Amino acid sequence: MIGAIADDFTGGTDVAVAFRRAGLRTMVLFGLPADDLVIADHDAVVIALKTRTVAAAEAVADSLAAARWLQAAGADQYFFKFCSTFDSTPAGNIGPVADALADYLGAGQVVVVPSSPDHLRTQYLGHLFVDRILLSDSHMRHHPLTPMTDSRIPVVLRSQTVRSVELIAHDRVRGGREDIAAALATAAEAGTRYAVVDAVSNDDLTEIGHAVLADILVTGAAGLAGGLGRARAETIAATHAVASAAVPLADDVPAAVLAGSCSMRTLEQIAAMKVAHPSFFLDAVATPDSAELADAALAWYDSLGETNAPLIYSSLSPEALLESQTVLGVDRSADILETAMGVIARGLVERGVRRLISAGGETSGAIVTALGVSGGTIGAEAAPGVPWIYTASEQPIGLLLKSGNFGEPDLLVRASTPSGSLVG
Repeated sequence: MIGAIADDFTGGTDVAVAFRRAGLRTMVLFGLPADDLVIADHDAVVIALKTRTVAAAEAVADSLAAARWLQAAGADQYFFKFCSTFDSTPAGNIGPVADALADYLGAGQVVVVPSSPDHLRTQYLGHLFVDRILLSDSHMRHHPLTPMTDSRIPVVLRSQTVRSVELIAHDRVRGGREDIAAALATAAEAGTRYAVVDAVSNDDLTEIGHAVLADILVTGAAGLAGGLGRARAETIAATHAVASAAVPLADDVPAAVLAGSCSMRTLEQIAAMKVAHPSFFLDAVATPDSAELADAALAWYDSLGETNAPLIYSSLSPEALLESQTVLGVDRSADILETAMGVIARGLVERGVRRLISAGGETSGAIVTALGVSGGTIGAEAAPGVPWIYTASEQPIGLLLKSGNFGEPDLLVRASTPSGSLVG
């Protein structure tokens, strides 16, 4: 069993669907599972945490606790999943968490592979590209919590760890799994702890996956999860059939969209959503109180009568976001809005909403935590890396947890429209 530890909830669903798409029976759990939780046999179990932007010590403690739980559950290989845009700061949390997991598991060398071509993330000569634009020139340069101003992943990682970091360039990757394994062995003999490996295609990632099949710990984005999953599926020789997608809820059940991401793609998706659906803006500057914001949003929802998939959002343009953070402070602004989103999600479910579509990792984490969702079955994808998740509760809920940058501009509209929510 592969035990995966993801640093946010949308990343957890992203890596879970990558394993499932590769042919592995996959389960996702939100937050640290209870010690006595018993799960059925799976080829991959993903624990989705909220450790991307918390203090490094907290991220390390939670990640180690997840590793211990997965170890007790029978994992024989571990996957630390971070974002394909390497969201982090010089203080962490990718380096500190990787250091702690490697030490705990007794890993020697660890690969680091942020490429995820399905999401238009590729790495060449150590430089990470977002849709053919250098990471440092992309919208991620202005991220409010983890601004990425350097596209050189080995350099970024060196700022977060004292362990040695070296690059395995694409010319070795192009040689296939044996050439990759040889390059990794040479780097290991030289004392390299982290081997940052180039990849520009899914074929590259499959070859890397074969090269690291025996590694106790690997790190990367969902692209590497897919490559490792494909390699692993080949080795088990399809001894079982992949479970069919979960039977979705009826797509005419009440739905709602909650958006908190300030990414350019989410702003585009919100603009498309507002054309056809009623919307309510959570203004933390005007109302800097979570309870008041939530009460106002739910009162607005109650006033709508029968309508499908209204939008409640807090997303701001970069200029407006900067103004809000100047007035309230970064941490206070985030705390007000995330807490409000959680209360709103609970209120919507109490009012009969059974499909919740969320945009943004922090927003998704707040919603899942507020609803007390511990995990679910991976269903069909509404966009690459954005699967529906169906809870196992007496009154199941369908959750679509979208990372801020994922999906086409019409994703929120399509996912919230009856008969248009699934792509396969």
